[in-house]
Amino acid sequence: MKDSWGPLKALAVATVINGIGDVVLCSVLGYGIAGAAWATMASQVVAGYMMVEALNKKGYNGFTLSVPSFSELQNIYNLAAPVFITMTSKVGFYSLIVYFATSMGVQSVAAHQVMIQIYCLCTVWGEPLSQTAQSFMPELMYGVNRNLSRARMLLKSLVIIGALTGLILGCIGTSVPWLFPQAFSPDAAVIKEMHTVLVPYFIALSITPSTHSLEGTLLAGRDLKFISMSMSGIFSLGALVLLLLTGGGYGLAGCWWALAAFQWSRFGIALRRLTLRDGILYSDDLTRYKFGLQKTA
Repeated sequence: MKDSWGPLKALAVATVINGIGDVVLCSVLGYGIAGAAWATMASQVVAGYMMVEALNKKGYNGFTLSVPSFSELQNIYNLAAPVFITMTSKVGFYSLIVYFATSMGVQSVAAHQVMIQIYCLCTVWGEPLSQTAQSFMPELMYGVNRNLSRARMLLKSLVIIGALTGLILGCIGTSVPWLFPQAFSPDAAVIKEMHTVLVPYFIALSITPSTHSLEGTLLAGRDLKFISMSMSGIFSLGALVLLLLTGGGYGLAGCWWALAAFQWSRFGIALRRLTLRDGILYSDDLTRYKFGLQKTA
């Protein structure tokens, strides 16, 4: 709905509640991990309420309960199942990397934790490109004022912005552990492990924002079957590459080279799909968008 302020306000309030709750319940009252859980629960309830209120201001009644029909459940399944497979494949691959990294010793685990945390912090900057594509692309692809040429121009802009963002994030994300590794660990062995993954780390990070924009466009175009199937295939091949590299004695660097291959495969396949002459950005076939009429609460 192009409403980014509603979720932002809810997230800000939830963050404050969670932070204050952690301090009061954990540090002051001594409830420990249970206190942290209660603080998180309270923040999520408040955030959920604020988001429903934001929907209500747009004419919805978010507090109304109804039993969905079979056709409505089928529509939800058609949308949610491919996205679930896609997200599960991504999380599964990252989990495999953690699994293999933990089998390499304490220094490798410590180095990987530092690098993956910086990596995750940097990749967040590319996610708005996906959200932008999902917000603005639908009306250009299959809305009343459908305009595929403008959709292609928007995608081109998003990919260029993603490429520039990726290069900047790659340079910053690589420079920090390279030039200031003592900020994360004083252990020379851990620092050495961190430096061995800098090249694949940069390669993986630099392409991620552009990949977000491409996959966001595929989601906006409801090319969900392709997304789920391609991601499942990339996950399977990536797991095989990860197994071969780690089994071949490449150590932690092998894990990150596998991640770089995983990210570039996602980028290449999504780019190829969106540039096909009979693809969603060129074809006049609108049947792929029809999941049935949706009902509002």
